[in-house]
Amino acid sequence: MPLPKAELHLHIEGTLEPETAFALAARNGVRLPYADAEQLRSAYAFEDLQSFLNLYYELTAVLRTEQDFEDLANAYLARAAAQGVRHAEIFFDPQAHLSRGVGMGTVVEGLWRALGRSEPNHDVSTQLIMCFLRDEPVERALETLDAAKPYLDRIVGVGLDSAEAGNPPATFREVYEAAAALGLRRVAHAGEEGPPQYITEALDVLGVERIDHGLRCLEDPALVERLVRERVPLTVCPLSNVRLRAVDTLADHPLPAMLDAGLLCTVNSDDPAYFGGYAGDNYHAVRDALGLTEERMRELARNSFLASFLEHDEERRARCLAEVEAYRFS
Repeated sequence: MPLPKAELHLHIEGTLEPETAFALAARNGVRLPYADAEQLRSAYAFEDLQSFLNLYYELTAVLRTEQDFEDLANAYLARAAAQGVRHAEIFFDPQAHLSRGVGMGTVVEGLWRALGRSEPNHDVSTQLIMCFLRDEPVERALETLDAAKPYLDRIVGVGLDSAEAGNPPATFREVYEAAAALGLRRVAHAGEEGPPQYITEALDVLGVERIDHGLRCLEDPALVERLVRERVPLTVCPLSNVRLRAVDTLADHPLPAMLDAGLLCTVNSDDPAYFGGYAGDNYHAVRDALGLTEERMRELARNSFLASFLEHDEERRARCLAEVEAYRFS
C-alpha cells in the first residue's frame, strides 16, 4: 500500500502518454510527425523548459472532444490512485486549446465528466485550477478568464505557467486581481527558471497562496525566511527538475536543504508522461536518491494535505492526515 499523498502540481495535458497520443490521433484524424509511440517517446529528451513546451503544445492537437479530455483525466486518476494519491489539484491550459478552436466548455465539461466521479471511481478528491500562459499577452489571459466565467462552479483557482524566463509574474497583476474578485484561489509557477524575485512578485503582486516549483528561493535567504515564516507551500517536482535541467541529477536536488530550512515543500509529478514518473514515482525517486528518512517522507505527505485547498472538506483532510500518521513503511 503506497504512502497516502495529495498532488498539487499536475498539468493534465502533461499526462498524455505516447500510446494515448497515438490512439487519440487515430480517433480524431490527426497525423503526428512520428512513426510510432516509441519514436515519440525518444523525443522526450529535453534541453530546457522551452524544448519541452514545444513538444507539449504540439501534442495537444490530438485533444479535440469532451471524450478526449474525459479519457485523459480518467487515465491519470487511475494511475494516481494506484500510487497513493488521495487528493489532486489539477492544472489545465485552456489557451492551448482555445487557440486551436477547442472551446472552454469542451475542455471543462470533458474533464469534469471524469473529475466529477473521481471519488466514487478512484477514491481521489479533485479540484481544477485554470492556468494562464505567461508567454502570451495578458489580454489573452483576461479573455480566458472571461470565457471561464460560466464554469466557475468547477474551477477552484488560477495559475500561471509556460516559459518563465523573461516573463515576470507582475505582468499579470490585472488578471489576478480579477480572479481574486471572483473568489478564485491563486497560485503561480515561479523560481524554476526565473530568479527569486519572481517568487516575491508572485506573492506581493499576484497575491498567490502557493508557489509552484520555487527552487531558486534558496538564492535569497531573506525570501526563505519569509516563506518559512508565512508557511507558503512550495510544490516541488523533482523528476521534472532533472529532465528540464534545472538540476543536474536527482542526487543534486535541493529538496533536503529546503526541508532543513523549514520550507513547506510538497512533491509532485508536474508532467509525468514526459518526465518519467507520476506522484508515487517521484516519492520513491527522492527517497532513494536523497536518502530521505521515513519521517522526512511522512513530512512530505503531511505537507501535501496541509498545503491543499481542502478547506471545503476539512473532514477529508483530517482523515488523510490521520492515514499519513498511521502509515507503516515496509
